Amino acid sequence: MNGILFSDRNDFSAILEKAKKVAENRLKKQDELAAGIKVDDLDLQVLPEKGIGAKASLDFFEKLFAQKMNNSAGARYFGFVTGGSTPASVAGDWLVSAFDQNACGSNDSVAPQIEKQTIHFMKQLFGLDENYFGSFTTGATISNLVGLSLGRQWVGEQLGVDISNEGLDALPKIKIVSGTPHSSIIKSMSMLGIGRKALVKIDTLPDREAIDIEKLECYLRENAAHPVIVVVNAGTVNTVDFDDLETIGQLKSKYKFWLHVDAAFGGFASLSDQYSHLMKGINAADSITIDAHKWLNVPYDAAMQFTKHKNLQLKVFQNSAAYLGDPEKSPDYFHYTPENSRRFRALPSWFTLMAYGKDGHREIVERNCDAAKLLGRLIEESESFKLLAPVRMNVVCFTLKSESISAPEIQNFLNLVTKDGKAFFTPTVYRNVPAIRAAVSNWQTEESDIKIAFESIVRVAQKLKLEKTFV
Repeated sequence: MNGILFSDRNDFSAILEKAKKVAENRLKKQDELAAGIKVDDLDLQVLPEKGIGAKASLDFFEKLFAQKMNNSAGARYFGFVTGGSTPASVAGDWLVSAFDQNACGSNDSVAPQIEKQTIHFMKQLFGLDENYFGSFTTGATISNLVGLSLGRQWVGEQLGVDISNEGLDALPKIKIVSGTPHSSIIKSMSMLGIGRKALVKIDTLPDREAIDIEKLECYLRENAAHPVIVVVNAGTVNTVDFDDLETIGQLKSKYKFWLHVDAAFGGFASLSDQYSHLMKGINAADSITIDAHKWLNVPYDAAMQFTKHKNLQLKVFQNSAAYLGDPEKSPDYFHYTPENSRRFRALPSWFTLMAYGKDGHREIVERNCDAAKLLGRLIEESESFKLLAPVRMNVVCFTLKSESISAPEIQNFLNLVTKDGKAFFTPTVYRNVPAIRAAVSNWQTEESDIKIAFESIVRVAQKLKLEKTFV
C-alpha cells in the first residue's frame, strides 16, 4: 500500500476530526459570511507526484478555497431556489460518504430499503396516493427527464410503438404542451430527442403564469387524434404560480394526454393548511417532480420522481446485464432509474424527516412564506423598487422603479448588492421586464434576515442615487 495512504488509514479518526473542525469553523461564522461572492478563475496547478496526505490537503483547502465559497447554506442567500442543510441532514450526508453504499440493489444492503421507506415518508408528506412508485434522483432536471421519458414511452404505446426498443423513428413528432415550463423541461426535451421545438406554449391567464385551461382544452380538442404530454406547474420559479391541477386532471376523462406535474419546490405547499389547496388534484398526475435540496433543506444533490406507471419506468430504464438478474422479477433501482450506480442520497432526507417530522418542515415552509411576504410589503412601500407579482408563497419578484430598466442595470445593481455582502439575489425576466428574484427557502431565515437584506438593497439604491434618478 502507498505509504501516505497507509498512514492516512491509521490516522483516519484524526482526519475526520480535522474535517469536522473545518466544517465547524465555517458554520460558526455563517452569520458574518458574505451571502454571495465573486471569484476569479483559478490558476490550474500541476498534479502532485507523491501527494501531501489528507490533513495537509485539508489545510490547503481551508487556506485557499474555503473563504472563496459563497454562503448558499446561509439565511440570506435568496438566489435561485436554494435550501440549506438542516443539522440532521448534514449528519446523514456525512454518513452517506462514510458508509459509501451503492444504493442500487434491493437485499445486499439496507440502503435501498431506507430509500423505499423515505419515499413512503415523502408520499405521506405530499399527500400522494400509495400507488405511486418513486425514487431519488440528482435534482429536478433529472426528475423531469424521467417523467418526460415515461410520457414519451406512453405516447409511443398509444400509437403501437415501443420506443424503448424501436426508438423514435416510427413515431410522428411528439408534442409537449405547457404554459410556463421551467427551463429544465426544455433541456429534458433536448436530451430525450423530442427536441426543444416540440414545445407548444399555451397562453396563460391575464397577469398570471398559470395556463389558460380553456385554451388548453381547445388545443387538446383540436389534436384529439394525437396523444400528447401536458406539463403543468405546481409553483413557477418566478412567482410560485400554480396551474389548476384539479381541473386539468379532470380533462383526462375527455382527452388522451400524459400529465406531468413539475412541483420542484411548490409541492411543499401540501405541508401547510394555508397553502395545501394549491396542490388539490395532484393525484391525477402520471408523473411528478419534487426537489429535496430546495425546500426540504438537505444537501445537494437530491430530488424525487414519482409515477403511477411503474411498468413503463421498467421498460425505459431496465438494465440488461445478465449479472443483474431478471428485470421482470427484480425490484432493484438500477432497473428503474437513469443510473446503475447510485449514491445513497435518500439518507439525509430520512434523517431530516425523522428528526423534525412533518411539523418541523411545515414550520420552515410557513416561516419562509411569512418572511417573503414581509419582504414583499417592504418592497411595495419603497420608493426605489416595484413589486411585479403578488407574493404567493416564498418568492418575491420585483424590479427597480424606473421609466425603463435594462438587464445590465439589474445585473450591476445585484453585483453591488453581492459586494455589500448581506444578501444574495438572482436576476430574472418577468413579462419582458428585467427583474430580481428573492427565493426564501432556508431553514434558518428569520424576519431579522429579511430586514437586513432589505436594508442592504436600499443602501445600494441610495449609493446609486436611485431615489433621485428613478421615478
